[in-house]
Amino acid sequence: MDYIEYSERDGIATITLNRPNSYNAFSEAMLLELKLAFKRAETSFDVRCILVTGAGKGFCSGQDLKEVDDQVHHGEMIRMRYAPLIKQLRACEKPIIAAVNGVAAGAGFSLALACDFRIIHEKASFVNAFIHVGLIPDSANLLFLTRMIGEAKTLELAVLGEKITADEARHLGLATKVISADRWEQESIHFAKQVADLPTKAIALIKRSLKLVQPNLNAYLEQEAQTQRLAGLTEDHLEGIKAFNEKRPPLFHGK
Repeated sequence: MDYIEYSERDGIATITLNRPNSYNAFSEAMLLELKLAFKRAETSFDVRCILVTGAGKGFCSGQDLKEVDDQVHHGEMIRMRYAPLIKQLRACEKPIIAAVNGVAAGAGFSLALACDFRIIHEKASFVNAFIHVGLIPDSANLLFLTRMIGEAKTLELAVLGEKITADEARHLGLATKVISADRWEQESIHFAKQVADLPTKAIALIKRSLKLVQPNLNAYLEQEAQTQRLAGLTEDHLEGIKAFNEKRPPLFHGK
């Protein structure tokens, strides 16, 4: 694989997003490789726990906007690229840990939310960046956030699109634990080993049971795709993409 690194050791499958020059932004090729890596970990007899992290200074900065233009069908992008990945993660009965080593923005934030645990580097941050390009949070972002922190705070994060520091994430309940920079590698592996040593059959049954009390993910992702298509047709979205590429603040007009 060109954009994903994969390794197995001591019952832990480590999946590393590996496009560090773009803060591990999602490209179509990278998303395909990520799905293959999760499938490999899920079906490996030796894997008891999955750890996903990012190479370099970022966890994942979301969709690579260089692949987005006025010809992109946002609903189909969600249906074909992101929804299958989110469904795959939520269907996996092995515990999945997001080791958030740097910024997790946009769909990168959604990826972390879709995992079972989030351990966060003290300098890392979350950003619901969709609003800055005139889109709605996707990849089940709003579904997961509402469940974790409630509707009012979810609306605030989605509309304002402000950075959430590691400490703020801990107070909100988004972080399983925050790890200092000098202990990051040691403690993230230690936490993964702790989870891998637990009774994985019981974990699988716990995850299976929790699905019974959660909203229908498939129906939500389809509604999300339809809504994102409408957002993608707005003039504000095109302005957001143009401003991003031109490295200037966008000028939105509500159209």
